[in-house]
Amino acid sequence: MSNTMSQSWLLGRRALLEAVRTPESTIPTFFIPLFFLVVNVGQAGRIFPGSSTEFLHGQGYAAFQLPVSVLLAASFGSAGLYLVEDIVGGYFDKLRATPISRSAIVLGRLFTEAVKGAVVTLVIIVVALPFDVHIAAGPLGWVLIIVLTSAWCVVFSGFLQLIAMKSRNAAATQSGSMVFFPLMFLTPNFVPRDLLTTPMQWAAKFNPVTYLMEAIRSPILESDVDWAVVGKGFLIVAVLGALMLWANVSAIRTYD
Repeated sequence: MSNTMSQSWLLGRRALLEAVRTPESTIPTFFIPLFFLVVNVGQAGRIFPGSSTEFLHGQGYAAFQLPVSVLLAASFGSAGLYLVEDIVGGYFDKLRATPISRSAIVLGRLFTEAVKGAVVTLVIIVVALPFDVHIAAGPLGWVLIIVLTSAWCVVFSGFLQLIAMKSRNAAATQSGSMVFFPLMFLTPNFVPRDLLTTPMQWAAKFNPVTYLMEAIRSPILESDVDWAVVGKGFLIVAVLGALMLWANVSAIRTYD
């Protein structure tokens, strides 16, 4: 296990240097989520004033929309696109020819995505603070939001890596990231779940992103963290993460 982690760190450091050398690749990661935050608050902020809207707990509507933005930012992982470059350039085949752990090949780039996810989440929260937003749960809330969002970033990027290995095509991998948009709109992203219509409630109930969104929203709006809600978010990440890792390692072992 320690050998796998050290190999993953070495590959992750290489991926982190790639990200540092191409800072322009992170521009959409910041711009699009913040654009959604500004637009959604601009359209519905007056409909849901913080002083009289119970589910906002005295905050502005931006506090309710913040989980949408951070999850959207976490779903812009570039690990899959960089993997396509490695496949086309032959570096991926060289890695497979070495005695390196297959799990390390998967986790290497995902370590970098975790770091990027934490940084991006922190920046978006700080930018949102002037919009009448504060993290009600305090320092613990900040930690929970950043950890959970970073974990989702790893899981989603891992599935994009799987698409990259299966398609070996940058366009197909990029298209895979668009899956998050319908998932996001089938959640309680504008109002709480109990205010949705019955069909939307059912769609949200079977959508894993719902539980992530509600888990991130809890420490933002509530001073007393609802651990049952937060726990469901971490459970979703754990289950999907295990499935992602297994699928990626299997894809590498059967890669031809």
